[in-house]
Amino acid sequence: MIKKVLVVGLLILSVGSPTQAKEGMWIPLLLQQYNANDLENAGLQISVSDIYDANKSSMKDAVVLFGGGCTGEIISDQGLLLTNHHCGYGQIQSHSSVENDYLTHGFWAMNKAEELPNEGLTAMFIKGIEDVSAVILEGITLETPEAERQMLIASRIDSIKKVVTDTKGYGADIKPFYHGNQYFLFITETFTDVRLVGAPPSSIGKFGFDTDNWVWPRHTGDFSMFRIYANEENKPADFNVKNVPFIPAHHFPVSLAGIAENDFSMVFGFPARTNEYLPSSAVHFIMKEENPSKIRMRNISLEVINQAMRTNATLNIQYAAKQSRISNAWKKYKGQIIGLEKTDALGKKKALEIDFTRAIAKKPEEFMQYSAVLDAYDSEYKEFKTYAMARSMYIEMYYYGPEILRFSQRFIKLADENIPLEEQKERIEKLKIYSEKYFKDYNAQVDEELMYHMMPEYLVSITTSLVPATVFQMFGPNNPSKADKTSAQVYKKSLFSSKERLFDFLDNYGKKSYRKVLVDPAFVIATDMNASYGDVVAPQYRAGKSKIDSIQRVYMDGLMTVLPDYKNYYPDANFSLRLSYGKVTGSDPVDGMHYKYYTTMKGIAQKRDTTSYEYNVPQKLMDLYQAKDFGMYADANNEMHVCYTASNHTSGGNSGSPALNAKGELVGLNFDRTWESTMSDIMFDPEICRNIMVDIRYVLFIVDKYAGATHLIKEMDLVK
Repeated sequence: MIKKVLVVGLLILSVGSPTQAKEGMWIPLLLQQYNANDLENAGLQISVSDIYDANKSSMKDAVVLFGGGCTGEIISDQGLLLTNHHCGYGQIQSHSSVENDYLTHGFWAMNKAEELPNEGLTAMFIKGIEDVSAVILEGITLETPEAERQMLIASRIDSIKKVVTDTKGYGADIKPFYHGNQYFLFITETFTDVRLVGAPPSSIGKFGFDTDNWVWPRHTGDFSMFRIYANEENKPADFNVKNVPFIPAHHFPVSLAGIAENDFSMVFGFPARTNEYLPSSAVHFIMKEENPSKIRMRNISLEVINQAMRTNATLNIQYAAKQSRISNAWKKYKGQIIGLEKTDALGKKKALEIDFTRAIAKKPEEFMQYSAVLDAYDSEYKEFKTYAMARSMYIEMYYYGPEILRFSQRFIKLADENIPLEEQKERIEKLKIYSEKYFKDYNAQVDEELMYHMMPEYLVSITTSLVPATVFQMFGPNNPSKADKTSAQVYKKSLFSSKERLFDFLDNYGKKSYRKVLVDPAFVIATDMNASYGDVVAPQYRAGKSKIDSIQRVYMDGLMTVLPDYKNYYPDANFSLRLSYGKVTGSDPVDGMHYKYYTTMKGIAQKRDTTSYEYNVPQKLMDLYQAKDFGMYADANNEMHVCYTASNHTSGGNSGSPALNAKGELVGLNFDRTWESTMSDIMFDPEICRNIMVDIRYVLFIVDKYAGATHLIKEMDLVK
């Protein structure tokens, strides 16, 4: 049955109309077989083999997974890499100081010697893609017990990966598609010497900051530039001054022609996660319970951090990247709820489930294996969501809350009395190095405020039986006054809130010093949270998730079999290389309102507010605008375009993806979606879902006319 379903599902991909093609994230390997006609009808002017070909240079060789969470593209034959400003934000921040405030003033390397290395930053290319479903799923049916299925699949994945790494010398990743009904192998090559080349000031790269995030119209120059370096054989190598710029198999030509409404548009990149085929019970949980709780937690943390950042320049630098990381998803969650409610996503999901049930009833013998799948899903989800909520709140508190909790756990081995003192001393030296970096971007007063305000919300958001015992005892349920007193005591007594106390402790570490770590209040809280999560929540969550996933796999299989004409069944995003395509277009988000498809620098001048950190662009940019000094980057009317929208289906991970025209030329840089469009992670609506891109001409204008980094322009292949 699985093989039959896959054939049916893939055949459907080729019969959609050009308007339907706006929805979907397509596997490059299958474009020639299933999307070629549709792409041509939509306006593509190159061959699909120019997009993906495992045996010769193609567009895939110019697209990278940047840093594990974004996309980047190669725009010169010297390894010059373009991605979003917000994707490179952490690196820009790490090189910034009060003396060299690259976040505020921007950074431009005027030669390769000035380019800055970034420890831990990677750029991963896809060398090839193979469908390995036949090998992975051989002998496995819907009746195969789940434990046996998982064991067989894991063993086969390991075997295939080993063959690839041993025989081809590349990395290998195998990902499930259609909720485990299909598997693809991705052969990878990862570069580890990636250096910062340039970034505009945050006032340009994040223009509009939180207010404009996920919103249209947009006027944000969201880009930064890096360069990949390799060894003399053009192979990956860790940072070394002897490394040379990487020579790519393909780099994108950069178009100066601009874009027009209804132009063909495609985005090539690594979308992160979508869940287009969730049943209504899961969508209800996300809309009504999980997202609102996450929003409340981040409302609290952002209020504290935003207030702190506005008090002085040091705090602004220390918390800039952290604030960006928290606020981005916070606003997305809010927009996702708005979009799902506006389009009646729950109603549509329930209607689909009714159609699914009725179709089964018409052919009960043929579709018997799917008859109970929705009831099973709903029943399992009722218990699962308790642990899903506890997991989400743990993540919000531990990973996006007070930093002292995570930091204290770095010292967990110092709390072990059985480790010899000499061995501990080696660890202490490493901890000192890490702690120096940590305290550079840490403020204890801000952190204490986070604990005080976030802990009560954390406690009331989850089932009481799942609250860590020590945390419950110290803070109590919904008791801000007690939280205030407890938080103050934690930061007053903890080693980990003070660089001076911590280094004094490390410098004088003795045989019984481990006891101080064991009783440290921050360490106690963090240890209890981790233990409670690890021993109670995580096992139940994993067990429930495994059951949910197995039911979802059958439901996915059932949808494609029982309702083959319902839609083009593209696979959910999973951080694998995908192509989406549609057209350059505006939108009509609400009654009486029309958004045109592009913005210009006129909007920057209109929004500019020298009293607001969100809208205070540099005077030099305004001088260029007033003089209409746009060089060769303006349109025929001497207007400087900034951003535009299209109907490409994108997700997180597509940040930094190349936006390409019908000829495969770079015309823009994907960086966002409109607020309502964030619903596309769960349900795509072609009427309102739009992705937002910065016009490549604005990028070039900033690099050339604003920054004076004309040498970078000369590296590129400009198409006029």
